[in-house]
Amino acid sequence: MTRTPDTAPPSTSASESNRARARILGRLRDNAPGSAGAVGAIDSRIDMHYASRRTNESDSQPARVDQFQRMLEASHADVFRASADAWSAELARRLAAAGVRRVLFDTACPEGSALARALPDTVAAQSYELPIEAWKDLLFDTIDAGFTVVRSGIASTGTLIIEPDARSPRTVSLVPPLHVALIHANTLHADLHAAAANERWRDGMPTNLVLVSGPSKTSDIQQTLAYGAHGPRALWVVIVTDESEQSPTA
Repeated sequence: MTRTPDTAPPSTSASESNRARARILGRLRDNAPGSAGAVGAIDSRIDMHYASRRTNESDSQPARVDQFQRMLEASHADVFRASADAWSAELARRLAAAGVRRVLFDTACPEGSALARALPDTVAAQSYELPIEAWKDLLFDTIDAGFTVVRSGIASTGTLIIEPDARSPRTVSLVPPLHVALIHANTLHADLHAAAANERWRDGMPTNLVLVSGPSKTSDIQQTLAYGAHGPRALWVVIVTDESEQSPTA
């Protein structure tokens, strides 16, 4: 996927944008008699189409986790599973073994606090606290990895749904050569339709969602695939599971 640098946050808050959009769409519907029924019929047909493709077995949480991992690994991501009380120590060990020296992440969130406590002395935690202009050289030259906590995921495509914020902007998953993403297994959806429906995007979709399905990659005119041209060269994904669902560490 194409990753673009951070831009300044919009002046209008997300809630104000959602209300304005709702008002505009409401006026359009009110001025188009009969259109609401047509839209509802289309929505129903779409719901039925996706529901017919799912079975109880394939849409179970263990099945979603398995498919999610397979699809990510097919896109050259490194994936491992761990329980809630073990993932931070395992990730810290892997970071140290890979020679990572500085990791950029939100140290104030629960997952960030857990990782910060688990990191050995050889790996330093770096918070995103300054405007990018104030530390751009340090960011691009010394940060080895960026760690983000994923909002949710799409099993059918192995896609991470990331919702950037002030303490963990898009830069965290864009600039460092290694992007490490943590996702909780219970936030996985079967497909994009399920994600939009279950999270009720139509009632207030976040203004900035980033969908990631592997490391940054591109092909030149000779169709030679290259990784890291427009973002991280490597993607690690940590799936936090319940003890009963945990598979052997990859």
